[in-house]
Amino acid sequence: MTRPALANVRFGTPQQVDVLTALEPAVRREMDAHVARRKLWFPNDLMPADADSGAERDEELARTREAARALPDVVRIALALNLLTEEGLPHFHRLIAVYFGPASPWSDWNHLWTAEEDRHGCVMRDYVRDARIFDMGAVEKMQFQYINAGFEPDWQQDPYRLLAYTSLQEKATQISHANTGRLAAGREPALQRMLAHVAGDESRHYQFYRAVFGEILRADPERALDSLLKVTLGFEMPGHKIPGFAEMSEVLGRGGVFGTRHYQGIVEELLEYWEIGSLTGLSAHAQHSQDRLMKVPSRLARMADYAEAKAQKKKFSFDVIYQRSVEL
Repeated sequence: MTRPALANVRFGTPQQVDVLTALEPAVRREMDAHVARRKLWFPNDLMPADADSGAERDEELARTREAARALPDVVRIALALNLLTEEGLPHFHRLIAVYFGPASPWSDWNHLWTAEEDRHGCVMRDYVRDARIFDMGAVEKMQFQYINAGFEPDWQQDPYRLLAYTSLQEKATQISHANTGRLAAGREPALQRMLAHVAGDESRHYQFYRAVFGEILRADPERALDSLLKVTLGFEMPGHKIPGFAEMSEVLGRGGVFGTRHYQGIVEELLEYWEIGSLTGLSAHAQHSQDRLMKVPSRLARMADYAEAKAQKKKFSFDVIYQRSVEL
């Protein structure tokens, strides 16, 4: 008997391939729902650069540059890190394509998701270039080094882990963009507006991945819980190979953009949404994974408490802001 098209998936056990194949109608349904609730926008809608733009656009651009001068360096660092992360899109398109193969609703989603995500790096780069808030040469070198470094998460050829990761990561990215925009509020409305559009997309992508992984949990809770536990405990933001990522992430944490407590909130939200604590009929191994997952939020809270209790003011400097000192 010939398997459906998804059988050309490179990774996954035969049981996982069967589950993912059976979920193709759900993937199509969730993708259609996503398209129905989105409002498609393009970078030029937010950062116009038409050849026939007149003096009004030049004046608007001058206002943007003047307003951007007032941005705190925490916002600049967050914007740099988020921009570089978005420009790592080739890594993620490749991973999804490798794990799920061509000619299926999964690959259709990958193409749609990639097309939507591609606008994020484009509009953010348009903004930072027009606003002139960085040493752009330094940004470009970091972006080159990040893409050149590759991204090979240790998922043990487990497609469930990819979908668990994207559920966590899309929400984390949404929070990071939204909080960066809030810090810019009252100073630079163009930046806040642009980041609100990006964060809105990330929220809708999160809804897709969250729904699909929920279907996997219902179809195969034994393996799904184990995969979710491994990803949740070992979660790293996608840009962790960006040069200076650890220091930039620390600035974001200290500045209230994204840190351990934000991640704790994401885990709590997903555990509740997926009703992890209420799953029954599990094997002893799956129950162990379930118990450990339910303890993750308290573990993260202890980590955050400890870090905050030990925290002292610290100075940072980064090439992208001409080595200016940032103290938090």
